Amino acid sequence: MTNPRCILTVHAHPDDESSKGPGTIARYGAQGTRTVLVCCTDGAEGDILNPAMDTDEVKADLAAVRARELDEAAAIIGYHQVHRLGYRDSGMADSPANSHPECFAQAELDAATERLVAILRAERPQVVITYPERQEQYPHPDHLKVYDVSAAAFEAAGDPERFPDAGAPFQPQKLYAVVWPVQRARAMHAKFLELGLESPYDAEWLARIDAFVDTSTAKISIEGHGHVRDLALKAHATQIDPTSTWWFGLSPEVSASLHPYEHYQLLRSRVEVTPGIEDDLFAGIS
Repeated sequence: MTNPRCILTVHAHPDDESSKGPGTIARYGAQGTRTVLVCCTDGAEGDILNPAMDTDEVKADLAAVRARELDEAAAIIGYHQVHRLGYRDSGMADSPANSHPECFAQAELDAATERLVAILRAERPQVVITYPERQEQYPHPDHLKVYDVSAAAFEAAGDPERFPDAGAPFQPQKLYAVVWPVQRARAMHAKFLELGLESPYDAEWLARIDAFVDTSTAKISIEGHGHVRDLALKAHATQIDPTSTWWFGLSPEVSASLHPYEHYQLLRSRVEVTPGIEDDLFAGIS
């Protein structure tokens, strides 16, 4: 390649990088690819979901606590660089936080896009990972905004007429959305039952995921890196209860072996793509 390989992910809150594609980043990082994380918000509106962390001290300084958690998780995953886009957590739709003038959801699109364009031009990633355009299952305002800003920045980064103060133009080659693998959840549910354990996935939840449409165009093997997800999630101690059977009901070895893949949907490409399911996000990039 003319430029060293680089992959950049854009996430909404601290902890999203640990639940969405951490094995992929660990794999590419281990292969020598530069890995870069952009976190768009401070996560200050997140609920404290771990009783051990539900203290007045933590609640009084939640943004700083979550910043430290993010740094620890990013190091576990193997990110070489973490950028913070600098916005306030927007909270859920119709909440008071969602109307705060400094929150990500309220940010003017061009202003937020320019911030991300500056990072893309500085880091020069060939591959960018964001969220899907359609997010019916979890339409958090910040997650929706991540797509809007990422798609706009991908298109603008290589255009010398756009944001001339944001650095020399550079065009990423491929934009992917991370796709939640329903197959993994079904495999985990079956394993709970096989081992005689109570599954955290109830009938209503399983019926709901049966309606999911698999939009995957890439399936990346994370064999040997599946354990990273659990370790990184546990670094987010305010958000993840280490006793949760939802996250950790199966042993790390069993969990990592059930569906050792992460899934992606190709949203934009500046290179020719071979039909079929890709097994490398850099496929076609020379």
